[in-house]
Amino acid sequence: MNERKQINFTIVPDDSADVPRTYANFCAISHTPFDFTLAFCEVLPLSEKDIQAAEAQHVVRAPVRAKVVVPLQVVPNLIAALQEHMRVYSESTGQTWDAKGPVH
Repeated sequence: MNERKQINFTIVPDDSADVPRTYANFCAISHTPFDFTLAFCEVLPLSEKDIQAAEAQHVVRAPVRAKVVVPLQVVPNLIAALQEHMRVYSESTGQTWDAKGPVH
């Protein structure tokens, strides 16, 4: 008979490959019934021309720097991990965040 063996392990990032860091200060989130897509963008300061266009069109285009598709099953743990890291960060720096900003 084929017995199943349970193995406990921890997954750690392997940073041995030279993967570049990418800066993003905005994240647009969309979803399907199967996954969530996080589109990380870089929003630069707007020029006077950009501001006028935004006033007319009510849209500011931001270049996507990375797009990450996350399976639905991973999302709750991702949220919990982000909340835990924010808690630790806030405790270590004394800085608190107002979570009442816009939701995108």
